[in-house]
Amino acid sequence: ASDTGDSIRGPAAHQALVGLRSTMGLVSRAGVVPLNLASDIAGAVTRTVADTAAVLQVIAGSDPADPATAAARDHAANYLASLRADGLKGARLGVLHQAYDTPTLDAGVDALFKGSLGELRNLGAEVIDPVEVAGLDAMRRAQTGSCNQFKHDLNRYLAALGDKAPMHSLEEIVKSRRFHPSIQVRLESGQAADDVPGVSPGCRSRDEFREKLRAGVMALMDAMQLDALVYPTWSNPPRLIGDLNTPGGDNNQLFAPSTGFPAITVPMGYTVDDRLPAGLQFFGRAWSEPRLLELAYSYEQATHHRRAPTLR
Repeated sequence: ASDTGDSIRGPAAHQALVGLRSTMGLVSRAGVVPLNLASDIAGAVTRTVADTAAVLQVIAGSDPADPATAAARDHAANYLASLRADGLKGARLGVLHQAYDTPTLDAGVDALFKGSLGELRNLGAEVIDPVEVAGLDAMRRAQTGSCNQFKHDLNRYLAALGDKAPMHSLEEIVKSRRFHPSIQVRLESGQAADDVPGVSPGCRSRDEFREKLRAGVMALMDAMQLDALVYPTWSNPPRLIGDLNTPGGDNNQLFAPSTGFPAITVPMGYTVDDRLPAGLQFFGRAWSEPRLLELAYSYEQATHHRRAPTLR
């Protein structure tokens, strides 16, 4: 799977599964069709934290086909060694209300999350509630314009395929009409954009915001000596198929994609008559996957919130 905004962690939480969005540059994206290379991450959705660690053990590392992974050779680790049942003992966790506490926060999800904070404390973690990234609202207001680099990234990807590519540009794809109607507007808006990463004003503004956010997150975690920040993966239960009006409550789009820092979601229970899954997310510093896996594994092994679905 790939996670540009939430496509690993979001589906994982909605299905009582585990999903890790790793540090930008830890896992190669070679072969991944790009949506936005500034945010695209490759990874896996798994049943357990142990499965996530096993997959990461295989896929982490540098790859000449993805220059972003150059630093991975200095940071890849033995992730299976992180599967410690006592991983939460002595951990310092900050509750990041800025990630989830919205006017449409579902009462059931909120209650479940508060219960999970109690579970974390019972497992030996020190939970600091609340914590906040200083100046976040001002950072967001200072960001101007937009940066739609889909055409730029996709055209480069198709060009690299050479003669193997059935289409050679986004323009060809749009003209072909060989796509599902539901994505027509997205494809056409991508084709209409001429943004170039690092050059277009909106892209430069986005990059400046990301630098400030990275600094803000690090300042918070360093000042509070935090191992991770925690929040619900979604602020609302999964919506019914076709429901586009009920609040979605996606809490994945801002912090991990914009900083390039890692985040993992693990089941924290069920809402809506104990039927719909919810996820607890641990968000950490760059290259902190070993610590995040410890925290998630410890929580998972103590709570066993995931229930296998009943097949009919």
